[in-house]
Amino acid sequence: MDPLLVLKAFVMGVVEGLTEFLPISSTGHLIITGELIGFLSREERGAFEIFIQLGAILAVVWEYRRRFATVLTGFSHDPAARRFVANLIIAFIPAAVIGLLVGSYIKAHLFAAVPVAIALVVGGLLILWAERRDHVIRVQEVDEMTWRDALKIGFAQCLALIPGTSRSGATIIGGLLFGLSRKAATEFSFFLAVPTLAVAGIYDLYRQRDVLNGEIAGLLAVGLVAAFISAFLAVRGLLRYISKNDFTAFAWYRIAFGLLVLATAYFGWIDWQSAA
Repeated sequence: MDPLLVLKAFVMGVVEGLTEFLPISSTGHLIITGELIGFLSREERGAFEIFIQLGAILAVVWEYRRRFATVLTGFSHDPAARRFVANLIIAFIPAAVIGLLVGSYIKAHLFAAVPVAIALVVGGLLILWAERRDHVIRVQEVDEMTWRDALKIGFAQCLALIPGTSRSGATIIGGLLFGLSRKAATEFSFFLAVPTLAVAGIYDLYRQRDVLNGEIAGLLAVGLVAAFISAFLAVRGLLRYISKNDFTAFAWYRIAFGLLVLATAYFGWIDWQSAA
């Protein structure tokens, strides 16, 4: 196996893990990073990115393993466990339906560096606006959420179908606007990532099954492990961070990074079309 390809797979895995649960868009960062370092063909890279999301999912499952175990064992007799599962299903449905309707169009036209950069900037401005509003908190903990809260966050998640928007950003900021505490919004975003990424990943991998072959199996393993470790660290770090801070720093990062990519495209410093 080419050592340079292995290094690139590792870098992609770290980028996936660090950005999946932060409000800065993992898909956007993977598109930009993949184009910049010239990792695989666009088709192979797409399948690789979908596969290594499994590492990020496993990181959340491991971090909240006791919570998931309690839900599984208590589902038959615990109303709170059943409400938790129902809320995840309700929140998952809007993006699943809209993704099936327009997902192919979005991937064909918006999965490129410049559209991602624009979405990063716009999303950053929205986060700044949301953080400047007065927060009226109705829901302190995830278990206090109603099905209406879950449905609202589910519709917010639909915005993340646009690459560069950020699934976690849309759900967390949406949760804040809908009256969830910072902790509840962030944890529900983590939990919602499990069915959303798992189902979408399985569906996309099935459609691209011909791309996955033995030649890139080792790269998939490297990316998966790197994504798991970095996502685990990111989840714990974000929970500590939000206990004392808001999301303004992430907003300014999005804006600065997006403007940098737009500048490289405008002045011709990087030919993103050629990089793809």
